[in-house]
Amino acid sequence: MQNASTRVFGHRGAKGYLAENTLESIEKALNFNVDGIEIDVHLCASGELVVFHDFTLDRMTNGTGEVGKQTLKALKELIVNGGFQIPTLEEVLNLIDKKCLLNIELKGKNTAIKTCEIVSNYVQNRGWDDTDFIVSSFQHTELETMFQTNKNIPLAVLTKASVTEAVEFAKTIQAKIIHPNFALLTKDNVKLAQSLGFEVNTWTVNDADTILRMKQYGVNGIISDVPDKI
Repeated sequence: MQNASTRVFGHRGAKGYLAENTLESIEKALNFNVDGIEIDVHLCASGELVVFHDFTLDRMTNGTGEVGKQTLKALKELIVNGGFQIPTLEEVLNLIDKKCLLNIELKGKNTAIKTCEIVSNYVQNRGWDDTDFIVSSFQHTELETMFQTNKNIPLAVLTKASVTEAVEFAKTIQAKIIHPNFALLTKDNVKLAQSLGFEVNTWTVNDADTILRMKQYGVNGIISDVPDKI
């Protein structure tokens, strides 16, 4: 039974069931009625934002080399494991169509400006709201650029090192959300972060014991490969 106060995010769509960061995986997550979907973006050589996790193509496609050095045309010709295609951020937005939150992780370098442009376009012209988005990253420079470019888009600081450090950095960019790895969390540090005004969304939580523990800690959201299990 899902705790009404725990938001469920599909990690890279529904990564536990279909190839991560594909439209098909995202559709699967939508069918689970998730509260949000988490994806990763890179800037490709022709200037578009593509939805892909790794910096290189080798693990997930029949291609090789760095994502950022390929044009969109070249990336679209590759086959993602399972027979899928690498989508653009716009294709993902059009599929989600405001059905749930979208958490865009700035994975590659120089992704902030283009993300701001696309989000602003969907807010101004497509009926989305700034609060339909969370933009997260491990890369402080990208988050700082987001903050300097558009102060309306909710930001989240990713960490697998320290909840305290994430909170301290979050204050500098007026982020109200932290995304710590579940292994960092205790009931006390979750409560402390929340008492300072932060939401805590944790990743990547897949097994029943950890799901239960995170709910007992009172996290705001759980990011999972198997969002139907939360």
